[in-house]
Amino acid sequence: MDALTVNYRKVECKSLLNKSGISDYAVNCYSGCAHACVYCYARFATRFTHPREDWGKFVDVKENAVQVLAKEVKRRRVAQVMLSSVCDAWQPVESKTLLTRQCLELLVQHRYPIRALTKNALAARDLNLMALGADTHFGVTVTTLDPNLARLIEPGASAPQARLELLQTAKSKGLKTYAFLGPLMPHLSDTERNITGLLKAVKDIGVDYFYIDKLNLRYGVWPALLKLLKEHYPALIPEYRKIFFDQMAKEGYAYNLSSTVSTLAHKLGMADKMTLCV
Repeated sequence: MDALTVNYRKVECKSLLNKSGISDYAVNCYSGCAHACVYCYARFATRFTHPREDWGKFVDVKENAVQVLAKEVKRRRVAQVMLSSVCDAWQPVESKTLLTRQCLELLVQHRYPIRALTKNALAARDLNLMALGADTHFGVTVTTLDPNLARLIEPGASAPQARLELLQTAKSKGLKTYAFLGPLMPHLSDTERNITGLLKAVKDIGVDYFYIDKLNLRYGVWPALLKLLKEHYPALIPEYRKIFFDQMAKEGYAYNLSSTVSTLAHKLGMADKMTLCV
């Protein structure tokens, strides 16, 4: 996505080290994300602050993030921190603001265990710093190996191959590594060929563990998905409506996808490293 199409706004936050449902804490230096992923579940976090703006077209930059975190790390219990839960910590604007970098320095200094997950190769800049941490797990999300599909569904993120190379670099630096494979999109990235390719790719890298998930219609996802389908895959619209709005079809799809993924993972000897979210 062209950075010029994104509306950036400087804001101030009252807290940065916040409780999270996926970790003890989460640190989000930004609200909104220029990766503009069609399937992004984080839309809910900005539903009140940006009610009529398209996801991917706005990013709020928390310009006082470092100062706020510097105070919080001194008085909060040391526990696991997720970078990040409702945005990508290394989205394009981070190359200029360095907010994630500076917050990472504080977390490492105060020995907070870190869990990072990104789709942006910019994170390679901070791998050496993360390697100094007390307990850092570095992860990369990859939904498809097809660069053309990736440009449609996650236009602002790094190309799939660049993400895999980032994960390989993290592994070479001694970091614990993991992959999030998904969400798998019906008839686009949930094919046996794509799943096999993803599994082989992370197996070659030697990740410590990985997750696989199906596409879920969280807040705001269906309108964005329908727009994509109308523009590029109109023939799939009836099938998508069936999978997501017919309960029997939804359950059948989830069961079949789970069976396919499990079979392929066992065949490749990777089942012991997999958490299946389907």
